[in-house]
Amino acid sequence: MDTKTPQSQARRRFMQLSAAAGGGMLFGFSLFGCQKKEGESRNEPPSERAVGAATTASTNQAPGLARDAFIRIDRDGLVTFIVAKVEMGQGTFTAMPMLLAEELGVDPSKVRLEQAPANNALYADPLLGGQVTGGSTSVRGAWKPLREAGATVRSVLVAAAAKQWNTDPGACKVIDGRILHPDGKQSLGFGDVADAAAQLPLPQKVDLKPASGFTLIGKPHHRLDSTIKANGQAQFGIDARLPNMGIATVAMAPVPGGKLAGVDEQKALAVKGVRQVLKLDNAVAVVGDHFWAAKQGLAACAPRWDDGPNANVSTASIVADMTKASEQAGAVATNKGEALKRLGDKNGRRIDVVYEVPFLAHATMEPMNCTVDLKPDGCDVYCGTQVPAFAQAAAAKLTGLPLEKVRVHNHYLGGGFGRRLEVDYVAQAVALARLAKGPIKVVWTREEDVQHDMFRPYYLDRMSARLDDKGMPVAWFHRITGSSIMSRFAPQGVKNGVDPDAVEAAAEIQYAIPDIRVEYVRHEPPVATAFWRGVGPTHNVWAVETFIDELAFAGKHDPVEFRRALLKDSKRKLGVLNVAAQQAGWGKPVAKIAGRRVGRGVSCQFAFGTYLAQVAEVSVGPQGDVKVHRVVCAVDCGHTVNPDQVVAQMEGGIIFGLTAALWGEITLDKGRVQQSNFNDYRVMRINEAPVIEVHIVNSTDDPGGIGEPGTSGAGPALTNAIFAATGKRIRRLPVGDQLKMNKA
Repeated sequence: MDTKTPQSQARRRFMQLSAAAGGGMLFGFSLFGCQKKEGESRNEPPSERAVGAATTASTNQAPGLARDAFIRIDRDGLVTFIVAKVEMGQGTFTAMPMLLAEELGVDPSKVRLEQAPANNALYADPLLGGQVTGGSTSVRGAWKPLREAGATVRSVLVAAAAKQWNTDPGACKVIDGRILHPDGKQSLGFGDVADAAAQLPLPQKVDLKPASGFTLIGKPHHRLDSTIKANGQAQFGIDARLPNMGIATVAMAPVPGGKLAGVDEQKALAVKGVRQVLKLDNAVAVVGDHFWAAKQGLAACAPRWDDGPNANVSTASIVADMTKASEQAGAVATNKGEALKRLGDKNGRRIDVVYEVPFLAHATMEPMNCTVDLKPDGCDVYCGTQVPAFAQAAAAKLTGLPLEKVRVHNHYLGGGFGRRLEVDYVAQAVALARLAKGPIKVVWTREEDVQHDMFRPYYLDRMSARLDDKGMPVAWFHRITGSSIMSRFAPQGVKNGVDPDAVEAAAEIQYAIPDIRVEYVRHEPPVATAFWRGVGPTHNVWAVETFIDELAFAGKHDPVEFRRALLKDSKRKLGVLNVAAQQAGWGKPVAKIAGRRVGRGVSCQFAFGTYLAQVAEVSVGPQGDVKVHRVVCAVDCGHTVNPDQVVAQMEGGIIFGLTAALWGEITLDKGRVQQSNFNDYRVMRINEAPVIEVHIVNSTDDPGGIGEPGTSGAGPALTNAIFAATGKRIRRLPVGDQLKMNKA
């Protein structure tokens, strides 16, 4: 471990200590600054307005220093961490205080978090292209900078106390927010020395704790936001309340590209409690005193639509177009050896398959909503978003206001999964606010939320491999066809025609196959697509791990032993595979269930910096119904910050992934999404959930992500188990009723 980490010039140029307005100290630092090259330009230091009321910072910082996170300690000793990342159930607001508290010397529960205001110039994460929470990056990015910040603040506080006592700082200790004198009889709280500490120079270096000295990191810790979520104090976007606020709900054109043709406005206004009918080019909203009035008014206004150019679009037509596109050569993501040439060899056996995965909705627990208070001199936006600065920019563009006149009040997110990386619902609310009389809260119904989601792309994968005479692969080909989210969201990330997200977990599969070629064909459907809790890996891990299983069977190998033989150069991936297989009892018979066929399946992956293996045990009934009984998961996510959080995210991700693989599918007919609510877009229920065992494989490597990996591996473990039980290969998701009346 990095027990002595020098504070280099590159690091120190992104740190600044100053007095806080109202007393105490303010420490500004960068979670991302060490990723920039020395001398590379960065944003200017923030003014007090830019940092926002959360920091109450004085503006006497030296020029030319860039900071995107702040720690404030007031005269009462209260530690406040102002952070640009958001909390949407993934545990960021617990793990990040743990990292800070470990080195600072306080209990994490005594670290108060404040959400940073929208400011893309100040808070942009260069890895994600803006002020973004996503990609399972929050703890990974904060692992070292946040510990360094805690150690630096502790150092200046101790120095201030030692100066007051005229004693050696190195002989002082910090315990639970207090500095102890070497004599063991005197102590000072952080607040007692915060003013004095603000006047001291930053240390030239700080010593970080070795792993053996951790008292918080690696130990289970309760979620710091659990209490306020349980007692109702936590504020989500949908909880926003403003004086004289109208509540609106909306109907949007059911066909992409469609327009509003007409409404019965007077019938809507006749409904008690209805205030206004607001019309946009492709939507109509009814504003009421409360949601029920708005909903009844919307039904009464009976909107009529011009379906436009996509009126005849269907899932079948989209897949037909995609199939045709997939027959053309794509941009090259990986080219090792001469895979195409070796596939044409006569030796051994060639296997060709096509896999398909459908559009998927996010269906977050909290449907899309946004509250807007628009006035001539400013705009206040209240919502839950993963991209507050993008929301700010969208509102500024629509209103014509300068960025600094748009204030985004971000809240807890009732589920993100990538859906709240988009700002369509914010832009719509602002557009409606321009027509409304007073503040307005726009709340989508579940039906609008499902049918006007921005979907996980439909993907079609053409895969080929050649096995040698021992049944081992010598050539591998994978052509991925689907839409490019990155081309819209962060076009600078697309290089040579390859969307890095679309090929993640496929371009680098880690299996020791001599010749590998991976291609990407961009094909855009007429429906909007967006990130969905893992996106590329959610389909690529399924395709790769299903194909690996097919090759194992074709080569007459046990699926686990086949993977072991191919993972000789990936010790961490092999490590999780071995743990999962052992804990699941791989090689032993699966417990029999009367009248049902049983099987066990495996998957293995590396994505988001984390290694993961899953083994699923399933049974299939006479009518093809699938029951998942048990999932064993082994995860190596590097150094674990909060084991409880890792287990919870694996469990949630596995349920999310199983739900999608079993039933998740958005289909279109006559341009319209056919699903509308949880009755036809299913979510796994508690009585359907399997027993889930999570085994954390200890590692001293830097942390990987945990918010998304669990989702990716659940699908292939499931479908490989179905094959083991029935002999039926699932090459198109969801499983649905593909096994109905199957007699295999």
